[in-house]
Amino acid sequence: MKKSILVFALALLTFIKNYAQNDKAIYSIIDANAQQLAQKSGAYSVSIGILKDGKTYTKHFGEVDKGKRNKANDDTYFEIASVTKLFTGQLLAKAVLDGKISLEDDIRKYLKNDYPNLEYNGTPIKIKNVISYTTALPRTLPDDEKLYQNLTDETPFLINKLAADYSKEQFFKDLKNVKLDTIPGTKYKYSNLSLELTGVILENIYGKSIETIFDENIFSGLGMKHTKFTLDKNESLANGYCCGNHRLMPHFNSNLWSSTGAKTKSSLGDLMKFMKEELNPQNKIAQESQKNIEGSKEKWHGYFWDDYYVTEKGKSGFKHGGAYGTQTMFMIYPELNAGICMIINISNPETLGILHSTATNLIEDLTNTSDKKQVYGYSVRGNNAVFSYAHPEKMDSKLIHSVSVAGSFNDWNPGNKEYQMKKKGENLFELEVPLIKFEKGKIYSFKFVLNKESWMTTPKNASNIDGTEDNNLVFML
Repeated sequence: MKKSILVFALALLTFIKNYAQNDKAIYSIIDANAQQLAQKSGAYSVSIGILKDGKTYTKHFGEVDKGKRNKANDDTYFEIASVTKLFTGQLLAKAVLDGKISLEDDIRKYLKNDYPNLEYNGTPIKIKNVISYTTALPRTLPDDEKLYQNLTDETPFLINKLAADYSKEQFFKDLKNVKLDTIPGTKYKYSNLSLELTGVILENIYGKSIETIFDENIFSGLGMKHTKFTLDKNESLANGYCCGNHRLMPHFNSNLWSSTGAKTKSSLGDLMKFMKEELNPQNKIAQESQKNIEGSKEKWHGYFWDDYYVTEKGKSGFKHGGAYGTQTMFMIYPELNAGICMIINISNPETLGILHSTATNLIEDLTNTSDKKQVYGYSVRGNNAVFSYAHPEKMDSKLIHSVSVAGSFNDWNPGNKEYQMKKKGENLFELEVPLIKFEKGKIYSFKFVLNKESWMTTPKNASNIDGTEDNNLVFML
């Protein structure tokens, strides 16, 4: 009996030790990527959260305001902007599952006034068009297109001035004069106006304010105590900055609905709680909100996701939130049971790309199982160069409809018919190309492209890389 207890105790100690080592490795990964993110973006404050196998890891770096030593924490309020649209998407997904609304419905069914203008050549805007950003509606009301034609660090102040006196009553008046520019469902066009209308529709369906609907269905249930639309007098919102001169930016100003993100203040801690539910396979609402509504063989949008697609890490969805001085990236990998959230207090035209590349680096670091360098992606077999891509066995290979090779030898064109790979097994794709197509001694760069949309991230242990920012694979005969 004593021997059994001793064996159990030793096993438990080994488990705890390995678990602690794993935690240490994840925090080291966060540290390294946060440093690069701060350098590339110029942000004063960097907050990173990782969810892996049900466990949450968060860490904060820098200071919200330079020189003030006001380091962010899990409860610091930031403007999360369009990440709010994922909350809105879940509410709409719930309404669909509850049978209160259909994706095929004309949106005017849920508006209280007549809007004969909300159609194009007899084709109305459907609910499914709203969630996939294909309504053909303008970007926003009030109309601020002219302000966006010449962007400077003064633009946010001008937009806020325009929005300051814009009421819901004026919104409905202007909505009657909106004109669609094409048939709904045929063309992607990001539209905050679509999200304002979604807020109206949800209020009309449930007979409650959109803020109450958010709180009752998401915030309260998940314990998101630091997600609000209006802060208390003793609470403060983190500052954000813009551009190379780090000009202090204003916060959003809106009198309209809270479904777009113009009013939302949230924290990294709360966003990680929401992420846990997005990754919960038992949460039917979350699963519905990530659904490939159109049955696309390439990427899709789910319910207001920016993009949802299949990568070498399996399914992946992301949502970017861009406030005037704060940027948030929310990304999930359901087949890995993992997710990443980052908040930085700087906004530049390059920030989205920097956040996205940081997220892909993080997930690659988290999933890399070997540091042993090796040639990846090609070999020479007889008189042919053989390109090979193996989708991870634990991932759903049925989601891979095509794999192509794009590189310096075909103008980086993933649609080139000569470079479409053939399926050789359950998860293996290959392409044989005659060696005579390539010059001996010349270096060629390339990448694999899944479903014509997802450019594969080069593995960390690949030895054949070109050393560029894109970190392409290379081969030479």
